[in-house]
Amino acid sequence: MNIFGMTCAELTEEMSGRYGKGEYHAAALFREIFKKGRKTLENAPEFLASPALARRLAHDVQFPLCRISGMREDGVIKFVTELADGNTIESVIIPARTHATLCVSSQVGCKMGCTFCATGMQGFVRDLSVEEIVWQVYAARFVLKRHIDNIVFMGMGEPLDNFDNVIHAIRVMSDQRGLDIPQSNITVSTAGHIEGIKKLAEAGMPRLRLAISINAADDSTRSALMPINKNFSLKALKEALRAFPLCKKGVFFIEYVLLSGINDSREMAVKLALYVEGLPVRVNVITYNPNASLPYLPPSSKLVKQFCDWLVEDHVFVRKRKSQGLEILAACGQLKASLSHAP
Repeated sequence: MNIFGMTCAELTEEMSGRYGKGEYHAAALFREIFKKGRKTLENAPEFLASPALARRLAHDVQFPLCRISGMREDGVIKFVTELADGNTIESVIIPARTHATLCVSSQVGCKMGCTFCATGMQGFVRDLSVEEIVWQVYAARFVLKRHIDNIVFMGMGEPLDNFDNVIHAIRVMSDQRGLDIPQSNITVSTAGHIEGIKKLAEAGMPRLRLAISINAADDSTRSALMPINKNFSLKALKEALRAFPLCKKGVFFIEYVLLSGINDSREMAVKLALYVEGLPVRVNVITYNPNASLPYLPPSSKLVKQFCDWLVEDHVFVRKRKSQGLEILAACGQLKASLSHAP
């Protein structure tokens, strides 16, 4: 019984069919695993009168065949998960004064091929299953013993390219009887997958946060950096965002990675300001995190500040994001894991 792929309501239905038991026992099992991180039911009062059922569940409940195979820490914590087929993914815990954020992966590799991203350059192997996505949160909380408040789908992969599994994983993560991470604390980041954005608009998750990686506000530059733009143009992307049903006071988070000499000029700042005009946005300016195998350089800190000032002059709400985890290759665009030859 694959509990990591179920909400509590789905587990209740499964237990009714398998064992003739209902919400009372299902909610207890869900709580023991996802709230307390336990693998047994010995201490659950709901099962004291049903030891035979507790033994059956201990035998039938399946945990994902995942294990943490490596970890590095430098302010942030990057951990590597080895999956059942030998492929690996990377996740990052980002601590702050009042909370901690977990950056999760949604695919092994990525199809998008963004030329400044280490994950994109390694290619695509496969989607992660619901349980492999949820396991990253479980591992951060109960294996690494870190309290996780926020989730960002900004790890390996394009989340909206693995739409069904990502959305169901979010439903499992946000179930109040288990991991209990509010959907308002979950951000899905996309390279501009318009079909996925349209499906997300119909998913009934109005409090979910949406981040869009832009990185250039003209089609020629963006297509050179992000091949997805050849299929989903900036104009079509803006139309999809205009039609998106944001909740009251909701905003889009626009991610803009500054690359020296490519998208950091005054002209590019003007184009970006014009592009986001009319949209409720918060622009996050991110200095490129260098990778020895890629031909880009970060701009100087002076130019980064100047670019942000230009946006402010053009009445854009902008935040300069501080890169963390550079020394352990855990920063934005640096995640890359070893791959097996599994199809």
